[in-house]
Amino acid sequence: MSVIDVEPAVEIPAPRTLAETGLRADEILHLLVKALHFAGELIGLELADRLGLGFSVIEPGIEMMKTQRLCEIVGGTSLGPPSYRYRITQLGREHANTFLERNMYTGVAPVPLDQYRRYMTDFKKTTERPASRREVKDAFAHLVLSDRVLDQLGPAINAGHSLFVYGPPGNGKTVIAQGIRNVLPGDLWIPHAIEVDGSLIQVFDPVNHERLPDVPLGPGLESMVRHDARWVHCRRPAVMVGGELMLEHLELTYSPNAGFYRAPVQLLANGGVLIIDDFGRQRVRPRDLLNRWIVPLEKRMDFLTLHTGHKFPVPFDSLLIFATNLDPLDLVDEAFLRRIHYKIFVPSPTKEDYQKIFRRVCVSRQIAYRDAAVDWIYEHFYARLGIAPRSCHPRDVVDHLCDYARFVDAEPVLSEELLQGSCASYFLDMPDGGGEVGAGVVAADANADEPQETLAVPENLASALARAAAEASAESMPPEAS
Repeated sequence: MSVIDVEPAVEIPAPRTLAETGLRADEILHLLVKALHFAGELIGLELADRLGLGFSVIEPGIEMMKTQRLCEIVGGTSLGPPSYRYRITQLGREHANTFLERNMYTGVAPVPLDQYRRYMTDFKKTTERPASRREVKDAFAHLVLSDRVLDQLGPAINAGHSLFVYGPPGNGKTVIAQGIRNVLPGDLWIPHAIEVDGSLIQVFDPVNHERLPDVPLGPGLESMVRHDARWVHCRRPAVMVGGELMLEHLELTYSPNAGFYRAPVQLLANGGVLIIDDFGRQRVRPRDLLNRWIVPLEKRMDFLTLHTGHKFPVPFDSLLIFATNLDPLDLVDEAFLRRIHYKIFVPSPTKEDYQKIFRRVCVSRQIAYRDAAVDWIYEHFYARLGIAPRSCHPRDVVDHLCDYARFVDAEPVLSEELLQGSCASYFLDMPDGGGEVGAGVVAADANADEPQETLAVPENLASALARAAAEASAESMPPEAS
């Protein structure tokens, strides 16, 4: 959750009438008929739940179905229409097939575009609160970052415009971009779908949106619909796209078979952050990508187009983050870089920072830390191979060490023998032009306590290593030699 202490997002009250939904009566009728078509028969309250609306809101639609002989009542209780069981008729199925030819959408009732725009405008006003230096530092406490980087991140996050994060690979650019969401205050509501001139756009995406649990109304009471169930209570989104990104992903995706649209990535990220990871390696040229976003970045408004040709505006309210390990000047020219307001260089770690990261990883893996282990790695690999330390190396080296220790049936400790086995399989040993492999960032628990007891090196470690080497040698000998 956000590290900033703010009130949770204000609930959107449930509509009490059809007029308050902003939808037409025929749109509700179509959803009701399609819901009954697939279910066969449903209780009135079940129909209301399928559409995410109160029964009093859908009741006029049910009356229309009865009048047009699209459904019939086949049971119920004295509690009235909400408890009646409604069954679709043959005529109802014929109408359902006609409605399904237009679109296959059978989910929760959509939210009109103008209601979504009003909500995003109000949301931005109520959450405009600058983060302090302490809040930014707390949000990134799980990472080892210099004060210089943190002091650059804070103003960029408060500006909420666009951010360019660059530097050598493996030093935390991606995880820094993901961590920015922790600084943004509050949470928000995301509609299941948006209605635009009779067309439907599916917005809520369980892959990119993290639903928050419903708050019980009181002791012994389960979650009841007191808010508009057409909206989902979520954390601020953090949508990340990488090398697979194409220009088509920035537009509405229409499915001719389904008959409705899926939202583009920038619409999914509204209210949160949109991360373009590995910028420069996409299937679209950087210049074309930035050209597409020139107007949205300046106007904070994007324009999408239906397959009918109708163009309409939607809010562009996300912090756009470009992360790359390529030279920015090789990607775009100075004019484009000016449009990206903040540029932050993430350097390789100093030895002191490297030790802090290594210590955190050891704590998270329940391994006693020793500075001597880092000194050994620096001497035998970084200095010998002429490669630069990266922030991801401690995590990867320790994980390799644990794997190697299991292989030789030894306790995972920072001994020279296990470090040699770990580093030898991790770093690319190329004396004539060495390099390194591996990518990622440490995200160990910053609040964990360091183990108090020092683990002793097992006495059988040398014999275990010798036995493993002998077995490997025997397996590689030719048959005639054995």
